[in-house]
Amino acid sequence: MTLVFVYGTLKRGGDNHRWIETQRFVTKARTAPVYRIYDLGGYPGMVRAADGVCIEGEVWSVDEAGLAQLDVLEDTEGGEYERVTVQLEGEQASLVVEGYIYLRSIQGKQDMGTCW
Repeated sequence: MTLVFVYGTLKRGGDNHRWIETQRFVTKARTAPVYRIYDLGGYPGMVRAADGVCIEGEVWSVDEAGLAQLDVLEDTEGGEYERVTVQLEGEQASLVVEGYIYLRSIQGKQDMGTCW
């Protein structure tokens, strides 16, 4: 099982939650202030940023088959996102979690602050 930080449409109530709903919810969490999220037109993209903020999201325990499905959804093979270790803060800072970082240009995209 892998802990995965989700911050957008995969969260409970999100448009793509069905991709993760059979996995196990662990906790709400927020990242360390080293990321920003941008509106990509119906879904967000999180990027590393020197002037980052704490992104609010959820941590899920995901099995290997679930991870493979998420990688397809996030188009890791096509280069849209990369699954990487994500740094959390607060009570969850000690958790080792992965999340999806957006790899394409954010030029002209709206900064969404701390929450999608």
